[in-house]
Amino acid sequence: MKHKIQRRRFDMPTSQRMAMLRNLTTDVLKYGYVKTTEARAKELRRLVDRMITLGKKDNYESKKKASGFIYDKNTVKKLFIEIAPKYSDRNGGYTRVIKLPNRKGDDSKMARIELV
Repeated sequence: MKHKIQRRRFDMPTSQRMAMLRNLTTDVLKYGYVKTTEARAKELRRLVDRMITLGKKDNYESKKKASGFIYDKNTVKKLFIEIAPKYSDRNGGYTRVIKLPNRKGDDSKMARIELV
């Protein structure tokens, strides 16, 4: 029996959740890492890996999809010119999630997601 994969909702509407994940994806590709909550980092890993896979294809269709998802156009160029060629010999697993100490204010589990 196949199990449906349950995605995290983060207690927000879909449009807000996708905007948050698009922002975080853009920042990971722009700066190389982002410090966020552990749940967001785990969900974000999926999207960053998908963008790098698009960057490896390097055709018009994949550039169109990436520029529709990533907010910053310079980051899209960086994805196709700098980031994706580094991972040409790697089949997935472009990011790592490192657990950090809990946040002081609300004791949330924190993590740093970065490119390998």
